[in-house]
Amino acid sequence: MSSNTRGSWGSRFGFVLAAAGSAVGLGHIWRFPYVTGENGGAAFVILYILCVFMIGVPILFAELSLGRHSHKNPVGAIKAIAPHGVWKYLGYLGVATGLFILSYYTLIAGWTFGYIFKTLLQNPVTFDDFSTNAPLNALLYVIFLLMTIGVVYGGIRGGIERWSKILMPILPVILIFIIIYSLTLEGAMEGVRFYLRPDFSVITGETIMIALGQAFFANSLGMGAMITYGSYLDKKENIIAAGTTVVAFGIVISFLAGFAIFPAVFAMGKSPAEGAALVFVILPEIFEAMPGGLLIGTLFFLLLAIAALTSAISLLEVPVAFLIDERKMRRKVATWLVGGITLIFGIPSALSFGASDFFSNLPFWTDQSFFGMMDYIFGSIALPLGGMLFSIFVAWRWGLVGANKEIALGNETFLGIQSKMWGIVIKYICPIVIFFVFLFQTGLLTW
Repeated sequence: MSSNTRGSWGSRFGFVLAAAGSAVGLGHIWRFPYVTGENGGAAFVILYILCVFMIGVPILFAELSLGRHSHKNPVGAIKAIAPHGVWKYLGYLGVATGLFILSYYTLIAGWTFGYIFKTLLQNPVTFDDFSTNAPLNALLYVIFLLMTIGVVYGGIRGGIERWSKILMPILPVILIFIIIYSLTLEGAMEGVRFYLRPDFSVITGETIMIALGQAFFANSLGMGAMITYGSYLDKKENIIAAGTTVVAFGIVISFLAGFAIFPAVFAMGKSPAEGAALVFVILPEIFEAMPGGLLIGTLFFLLLAIAALTSAISLLEVPVAFLIDERKMRRKVATWLVGGITLIFGIPSALSFGASDFFSNLPFWTDQSFFGMMDYIFGSIALPLGGMLFSIFVAWRWGLVGANKEIALGNETFLGIQSKMWGIVIKYICPIVIFFVFLFQTGLLTW
């Protein structure tokens, strides 16, 4: 199936917004602020940005070039270069990772959607009661999944690109509005100092590993999303310019998210090191106590829901593209089929927070829920493993000559010092660094 019949981006701007939407999800607006709060504030922000450009950018170029070279999904992209042997299973790993991450990611995304109305209606229910309400979780899960299916069902230009152009510009507008409001609160400057005045004494080996992991996970790397999005790129497009813009957009959104949250956190006398509970437990308390908090809280969870949706779209598109390319399935059929499989694996995750004793405490996995098991297998193991193997495949199996030639199609100046530096990083530094991230994420490496 040619690239023309399978779809393509209508413009570079459309691709950039779609790819940025894939990267800018809950990882940037939910996870980044609480990880920053736990790891010392400004010093972690600087370290994170360095890690993004050292690891995230080179791998992004590798995945985009692999996708555009083949005009295929992760499986087809690898088979186009290595049609025989075991490498094709790396493609299947990418497709499976996207599918299964979507199955539990949609649960959290559904919470963000539910919290819009919880905040707007000033419902006092606690997060524990909210997350253990099985019928509510199931309803929010289905609603959010149907929204995601609806966008991917529309195709590349009519669905993903069209909605990315609508949704992505809304994110910085809402963030800036919340930032302006947060900075007017009494005591907000203490939060600004925490966020902008670095104390490098807080940096440890563990902090570096967390920053590397955040840089990797928050940019949709290692699961084939960027290979799939790259496969819809025209040969004349500049991968370097487009990829750098995508990463820069993600950094800006992350930075603005912290700027929106920390001044309010300090102004209301809360600790920035509240962990994962920061968004769903602490922030609602802050919104409830602050003047005008009803509007700000509603806008914040609308922001989270939009970010979650743009990422969920790319997660769904990976297995859908696989079925279109490899099984010659029509997009509409493929989208509903993948959506149905996602729902089947999502139901146990939705019951993992107390609604079901079995799924909340798996008998075959000590002290772990079904949700936690899925996140561990696909978030902590499959994602870094896929990223490491994709970088090895591009650098060692495809080869730097072929990869450099593909990247240079839209930017001939790349075939100089840039290609040499990128070659060293993608061939040696990325696999080694991601290997250590993998060990750290799985608990095999501790500090």
